[in-house]
Amino acid sequence: MSTTSRKPDRISAMRAIIEQVKQELPLYDEDTFVCGPDNNCIGCPKKLMELVESEVSYWESTIERGVSPNFDDIRRFGKLCTNVKRGLVRNNRIPA
Repeated sequence: MSTTSRKPDRISAMRAIIEQVKQELPLYDEDTFVCGPDNNCIGCPKKLMELVESEVSYWESTIERGVSPNFDDIRRFGKLCTNVKRGLVRNNRIPA
């Protein structure tokens, strides 16, 4: 009897990343979309969050239409979200 786990299909993998992004990044927190008073940012957190929000919306609607992302799409989206999270930590917008 084998207990190997099945890998998720591409749509499930993308949905899992989207759910993780929604939990870990303050996508719908208004403070995230405002420039800091000192404008001393390393990368613009506001623009980074807008980019992630637009990608999340795009992939949610694409998956809803039944279009499956390819492996490169999943890798690219995951990498984008990782880099944005790193930028938010660097700018003290979220804890490390």
